Amino acid sequence: MSESSFQDEVLTELGDDRLQEIAGLLGTDATGAQELVGSSVAELSGELRQAAAEPASADEVRAAVDEVTSTEPPLQGVATLGGLAAGGLMAGVLGKLARPAANAIAKRTGIPPATVNRAVDILVPVVLAVLTKRAATKKGGGTPAGGLGDLLAGGAKK
Repeated sequence: MSESSFQDEVLTELGDDRLQEIAGLLGTDATGAQELVGSSVAELSGELRQAAAEPASADEVRAAVDEVTSTEPPLQGVATLGGLAAGGLMAGVLGKLARPAANAIAKRTGIPPATVNRAVDILVPVVLAVLTKRAATKKGGGTPAGGLGDLLAGGAKK
């Protein structure tokens, strides 16, 4: 089985309905929405890696990764706005990183920041669900669920 990229897994988890919702927000087609999702996943991954490297936020990111990779059963159905609250520490970390990521994407693409923020808000619980599933898959396969790098491995392309 080939390892799919983090971005591909987010697109799969997102599903056609939510991809169309993002396309509607952007006033574009599914391809345009996929491009924004790809940029958003790459930006969130980069923000997460950067936060893990900064002394001020490293402990929080490490604790969030530990929580996601713990022996608790994986969160199911967290890819909804209501599910975000159940996401624990990682949901909080991703929530904090969502605005800077959205602002960077808006600046790069010229899409209004409010529009990108709404799209990223749709993606945050999906990214959380994929991180959780990846952690569970690594544990289930007998491979210890490692740190953030392992969860994002094969990750999004910038």
